[in-house]
Amino acid sequence: MDYSSSDEDLSIDDLSDLEGEQASNIRIPPSYSTSSQIDAKSLYQEPFPGMEFASDSAARAFYNAYAQKLGFGIRVARSRTERRKGLEVLVMKRFVCLKEGHHKKKAPAAASDSAAKKKRKRLSMRDGCPALMEVVRRGPDKWVVNKLVLDHTHVVVSPDRARELQQQRLSSKYIQKQNLLNEMRRKVFGKDGDARILLDYFKKMQLKNKGFFYAIQVDSTNSVTNAVWIDAKHRVWYTYFGDAVTFDTTCIQNDNIPPLACFSGANQHGELVVFGYALVLDKTELGFRWISDTWLTGMGKRHPISITTDQHRSLSDAVVAAFPQTYHRFCRWRIFSRCKNKLSDLYFRFPTLHEEIKRCVNEPDNVEIFEVCWKSLVDKYDLSENDWLGFLYGIRNKWVPAYLTTSFFAELSTFKRPESIKQVCRGHFSTSKVSLMNFIIKFDELMESRCEKEAQSESTVMHHPEPVLKTDMIMEKQAASVYTKESFEIFQSELVESLHHYTVKSQDGPYCKYSVERVGDTTHTRYQHTVFFSPPEKKAWCNCNKFSLSGILCRHVLAVFFLTGVILLPEHYITKRWTRLARMGPEIELQDPEQESCCENSVIMRYDDLVRDAMRCVEKGASSPVCYKIAKEVIRNALREISRYEENFGRFRPGESGKV
Repeated sequence: MDYSSSDEDLSIDDLSDLEGEQASNIRIPPSYSTSSQIDAKSLYQEPFPGMEFASDSAARAFYNAYAQKLGFGIRVARSRTERRKGLEVLVMKRFVCLKEGHHKKKAPAAASDSAAKKKRKRLSMRDGCPALMEVVRRGPDKWVVNKLVLDHTHVVVSPDRARELQQQRLSSKYIQKQNLLNEMRRKVFGKDGDARILLDYFKKMQLKNKGFFYAIQVDSTNSVTNAVWIDAKHRVWYTYFGDAVTFDTTCIQNDNIPPLACFSGANQHGELVVFGYALVLDKTELGFRWISDTWLTGMGKRHPISITTDQHRSLSDAVVAAFPQTYHRFCRWRIFSRCKNKLSDLYFRFPTLHEEIKRCVNEPDNVEIFEVCWKSLVDKYDLSENDWLGFLYGIRNKWVPAYLTTSFFAELSTFKRPESIKQVCRGHFSTSKVSLMNFIIKFDELMESRCEKEAQSESTVMHHPEPVLKTDMIMEKQAASVYTKESFEIFQSELVESLHHYTVKSQDGPYCKYSVERVGDTTHTRYQHTVFFSPPEKKAWCNCNKFSLSGILCRHVLAVFFLTGVILLPEHYITKRWTRLARMGPEIELQDPEQESCCENSVIMRYDDLVRDAMRCVEKGASSPVCYKIAKEVIRNALREISRYEENFGRFRPGESGKV
C-alpha cells in the first residue's frame, strides 16, 4: 500500500518526542564503525547509504537535525505498508526537501467563471529539488537508508543563518514555556505566584520531624518550577515495599486540584502506599528528570526493581535516564482509558470492543498467546488500518503483561486496577478548586487515617481465625497461615485451578520437563505450558512467568508439585512482602543500594535507621499484651539511657568518646 503526504499528523508533543529519540536510536553498521551506536555529536553528520536506525521516527529526527544544520526544511513524501501475518506493517518512508517536486497546474477556469473567481497568484516554493533520504524496514527494530540524494537545486541557508534561525526557534519555545509556567504558578500559588507558603510548610514539617526531606527547583528568575518532599514514614514504607514503584501523575491534568504527583507502591495487602510527593509545574523532560533524581536522593539512592509511569515521552525518557537499572513499563490502565477517547467511534459501533481489548491484553500469560489473541481481534473488527492500535502494538513490550514477565511489579492480579491518587481523592474533594495547602494537608490526613485502619485490621488479622479453605491439602493450610487475606485469595484461586490441569513428563534430567494443559477445555488446548522442575532443590520455572511478575506461584507449577509429591510450599516461593510478617524483620533488598559506611554525618540517615528499628519493636510489641509490656519497658529504658547521656554530655569534648 502506497500513499503520499505533504506532512504527517504530529502534535507538538510528538515533535518534541522525536528530538529525544535522536541520540539513542541511530545505529551504524559494523562496516562503518566498531560501535553499534553513535553519540549526540554524530547526529549532524552526513547521512550515507546503509545507515541504520531503530525506527522510522528516529530516521526522521536524524534527517531533520541534518537539514536544520544545512538550512533546509523536510517533509514526508511517501510511505509504503505491506501486509505481514495479517497486519499492515509500515516498511518504507521517504523524506524529501520542502522544495521537492512541482505543484500541478490546474486547468484554466471557464471564461464565465474567471471574473468571479479571481485569486491572487502565489509563488510555489517547490522547484524540483531531488534531495531525499529513503529508509526501509529490515527487521523489527532496524531501518536502513535505501536511497539517498544529497545535492540540492537551490541555495541552502548558510550554517550561520541556520544557527540563527534555530536560536530564534528555541527562544520562542523558551518564552512559550515560561508563559505556561507562570500560568501554572498563578493557578497554584495565587495571583502573585508567591510560593513562600509552601516553603514555610516544609520548614514547619522539618522542625516537627527531623526525617522530613524536601527540595525545591527554581528557574533563572528564582521562581518555583517543581518540588519534592518525603516524610520519614514514606522512607520506612519504601524499605519494605519499594521493590515496585509507580510514579503516579494522574492528577496533574486536573484543574480543580493542584498538580500533585506521587511515588507510590503496594503494601502486603495490595493497597496503595505512598513513598513521597512531587509538585509538578514544569512538565518537560528536564523537569521530570529533576523530580526523579531528587526523589531518588531522598531515598538514599536505593533504586526500585521496577517503575511504572504514564505513557508520556518526556516523563518516560526522564525516568529511564534517572533509573537506568530499573525495569520501566507504561501503566496499561491509563492506556485503556485513552482507548476510550481514541477509539470512541469504534466503541460506539461495537459496544463489546473495549472489554475484548482488555481481555486480549490481560488474559494471555505468554507472548505466543497474546499474538494469537491480538491478530484474532484485529481481524474480527478489521482494525489493521487503525493508527492508534498500530501504535499500541508497536510498544507492546512496554505495557502488555505477557511481555513484562522478567521483572517484579507487585501486581497480585492483572484484572484488578491498582489504586491511584485520583481514586483516593474521588469523593473527598469537591468539584470546586482546592488551594495547594488545603489539598496537601487534607490528603496527608486521608492517607494517615488509611494507615491507622490498616494497622487496626492487621492487629485483628493476627488473631483472626484462618480463612475458609476450599481443599483438604496441607499446602492450602500452610498458605492461609502465612499470607495476608488478599494474597491468600490469589494463591487459593491458583491452587484450585491447578486441580483442573493434567501434567505429562516429557523429559528427564537435572531439570525435568513437564507439559501442563487444562483438562476438558478445548479452547485452551493451544495454551500448553512448559514447566522445568528440579526435584532435589524443589525449584521450578514456568513459561507463564507469573511468579516473576507477581510473587505468587502459578497453577502450572502447583500442578507439577502435586504430581511429584511436593505437599508444602517451598520457603523460597513464599514472597515475604505478601505475608502477614511483611514489615517484621529485615527490609526488602532493593536494586543498587548505596552502602553507607555510617550515619554520623546525616541526621536523616540516623533518623531513618532508628525509625526502622523502632517500627519493628512497635509491630511486635502490639501483637499481644505481654509483648506490649516488654516493648514498653525496652523503649523507656532506651529513653532513660539517652537522657543520662545528654545530662553528662558536657563532660566530653567534641569527638571524644566516653562511657555513661
